[in-house]
Amino acid sequence: MAAPRAGYAILSAKDTIIKLDSVRDKKLLKAIKPKSPAKAATATTTGYTQSDTSKNAKEQPMTHATAVDSSYFDQDNKIYYLWGKAHVVYQDFELDAEYIRVDQKNHLIFARGAIDPKTKRYVGRPLAKSKQEKPVASDSLLFNYESKKGKTWNPATEQEGNYISGGEAKRISEDEVAYRNVIFSTCDLPFPDTHFGIVITQGIGQKNRIISKLAYLEIEGVPLPLGLPFGFFPKPNSRTSGFILPTFGEDQRLGFYLRNFGYYVALNEYVDVTTMGTLYSRGSYELNSSARYLKKYKYGGNLMLSYGSHNYGLPGDPPRKDFNITWSHSQDPNANPGTTFSASVNAGTSSYYQNQRSQNNYNLQSLTQNNLRSSISYGKIWAGTPFNLNVSLGHSQDLSKKTVTLELPTFSFNMSTLSPFDSKDRVTEQKWFQKITVGYSLVGTNKLTDVPEAELFKSNTFSKKLQNGFQHTVPIGFNTNFLRYFQFSTGGTYTERWYLQSIRRRFERGSIAGQVIPITDTVGGFVRNGEYSLNASIATKFYGEFDFKKGSLKAIRHVTTPSLSFGFRPDFGDPSYGYYKTAVSPASVPYPYTAQRYSIFEQSVYGGPSPGKQAGVGFSLDNTIEAKVKARSTDTSGVDRKIPILQGLTFSTFYNFAADSLKLQAIAFSGHTAVFNQKVNINFGGILDPYVNRVRDSIAGGRVLNYVNRINRYSFQDGKFPLLSSFNFSASGSLNSTSFKPKPRQQYNNTLQNLTSEQTQQLNLIGGDASQYIDFNIPWNVSINYSFNYQNNIINTTKTNTMMISGDVSLTKKWKIQYNTTYDLNARQLSSATSFAIYRDLHCWDMSIQWLPFGYYKSYNVTIKVKASILQDLKLSKRSDYTNNQSFN
Repeated sequence: MAAPRAGYAILSAKDTIIKLDSVRDKKLLKAIKPKSPAKAATATTTGYTQSDTSKNAKEQPMTHATAVDSSYFDQDNKIYYLWGKAHVVYQDFELDAEYIRVDQKNHLIFARGAIDPKTKRYVGRPLAKSKQEKPVASDSLLFNYESKKGKTWNPATEQEGNYISGGEAKRISEDEVAYRNVIFSTCDLPFPDTHFGIVITQGIGQKNRIISKLAYLEIEGVPLPLGLPFGFFPKPNSRTSGFILPTFGEDQRLGFYLRNFGYYVALNEYVDVTTMGTLYSRGSYELNSSARYLKKYKYGGNLMLSYGSHNYGLPGDPPRKDFNITWSHSQDPNANPGTTFSASVNAGTSSYYQNQRSQNNYNLQSLTQNNLRSSISYGKIWAGTPFNLNVSLGHSQDLSKKTVTLELPTFSFNMSTLSPFDSKDRVTEQKWFQKITVGYSLVGTNKLTDVPEAELFKSNTFSKKLQNGFQHTVPIGFNTNFLRYFQFSTGGTYTERWYLQSIRRRFERGSIAGQVIPITDTVGGFVRNGEYSLNASIATKFYGEFDFKKGSLKAIRHVTTPSLSFGFRPDFGDPSYGYYKTAVSPASVPYPYTAQRYSIFEQSVYGGPSPGKQAGVGFSLDNTIEAKVKARSTDTSGVDRKIPILQGLTFSTFYNFAADSLKLQAIAFSGHTAVFNQKVNINFGGILDPYVNRVRDSIAGGRVLNYVNRINRYSFQDGKFPLLSSFNFSASGSLNSTSFKPKPRQQYNNTLQNLTSEQTQQLNLIGGDASQYIDFNIPWNVSINYSFNYQNNIINTTKTNTMMISGDVSLTKKWKIQYNTTYDLNARQLSSATSFAIYRDLHCWDMSIQWLPFGYYKSYNVTIKVKASILQDLKLSKRSDYTNNQSFN
């Protein structure tokens, strides 16, 4: 090996790109082996020895330096040279690049990339990071590690959704950077691939802002004649309060508008509030205020209050006023073990979603929903005990009927099932009495049921219509096996209810039989009712297997589970219990009296015992069928595959010996399975009426009417099959491009399963709806739901036959179409809720077109917006509101 030049020290042959063989090049490696292994390792990684460090720290700036290719040190000029994925660390400054040069005399670090000889692309661009700042990529850089000043060519950095790239950047101090011809953009592609941005010819960048001279707009590298002689660009590293700019437009019915202008307030690191409003030139307005809060490892949620006043009529007509409140709260399960608190509230006026144009104009699910529900719940579990408590406030609202049901509050106190005669320290087998189990449950509520919206906040609503009650339930059970193959269980349940009111019914004097509805009075005072039932059952399993000697099918297995049960409950409609009474109308000539039997607990929150004695035998039969198939040739385990053919087919009925007639109940059957490798689910069920039904005629209102008379005679006695009175069938499946050719799932950064905190925040700003996050990595998806329903009461037969199809398809890597429709196979027409959506990924921008082509909500919406979360209000929209349709009223 040639001797080194004077003034240079070759570090090690191991650091060169040439890899020496440990056997063939043994002598060469021995000749260059350093005397001290420890010093050699230090030289390889740092370029100097431990003793050198103590002598002159200023002349030895690097605390760590490595290079994959090679490195050497110029002792005369005190310069380090590092090639191939070089890495340098000096105090709080880190640098990675393909090539790095460290000049100790002038305290300078230079770094650049290199051109790959194969791809001819510029690779190994420098990546620098100081303190807590975000990394800065560049084509090359020159940095003075003493003065902390430097110059960067074609830098690229990001901060809170803002990207700076291209041009030159010169660090003046630790807090200020001078820019020249850089692009300020929301596009994360570095120059020259930036799609959209503002070119800053000269400017000073500080911690939270950039102050510039001339700045102009540039799209796809083409400058536009839109510029400013000077500018101020925010560069926040934290949430900052500020105004929200509105969008302008015109609504056919409400006039010109300023939509969604407002103010954002960052109260602290845990809470922020956004308040927005919309004004229309014809007097309508909308207000919306939302608050988000989050305390890590504790809880988080958001609260939104909305109010709107809309005038769709003539000037001077009263406006339609609507409000809505939504609140969601979740608690970290580890924050308070044994205690839970959650909230999901959605309440307001029934017409809110139809009238609140700025917030819900194109959310088809919100527009077509019929119910609103809310729940606020608190739970407590006492560790080491079988007791737990749940308290909740509930709300349900029927938007079509405009009625509200409230539960203020509902609580439940439960004791889990335990064995009172068993011992915790038992080591022997359980005796029969130790298998007895008992439980307890107490529920209570205060409830308003189906109150009209207009009467909800009246003074007498709660005092007159509030219902309350308590219900105690005590189940007792016993389970055991006998004769090895049979499972026997027996038990009973006692239920008692307490109320503070009951009802009485009466007819007024002069009432005509059949023409007057009785008057219902609410009677205050404590009342109770109790009921009990006894049951016993025995079940076993039968296995059958059919073997095949040829082919890949080895066997088919059939499992049958018959169950026989006995149930008894007395007739709680007997007058001796006092739970049922009879209202009798006074007799008047020529009309006879009429009588109506009713339960005094008919309108109570938990009801009362049902009438009729029950003492009978129930029977059910469940079946499953599966196939055993040889393992595939590619399966190295060699284990046979089990393929389900029929996952369940159940028949059940009950025979009541205590009934005077029609003792056998209808025979119910149901089944389910899955086909195409479990990708399509199939469910079916129905009811068979075993009795003979005859059609009879009657005359009412001068017309002949038909009715069905069910007689106490079985169909099979007349040689007929039981009547199929109802049947339902449904099939649902979801397929995509990976269903038939599954591939190992890649961890994409833009899928719902792998959202970063920034993407999650962006998704919340879009609307909090996961369906709005479009996955361009899946070429196509399709979901099909088919439903068939059949009802037959001999006189009338009804059928519904519908198919719902939804999914998406990617025309290219950047174009995707979504669709959602329901097709009525009987009427041969599409549902009016058919919708289409077209999405175009513009990298740092998004374009979406939503279209409802026909029906009540016929409309379209075209939106182009910035992806960056900090600029969500920077968008352009063109829309046609559904309320402009002539059918809207």
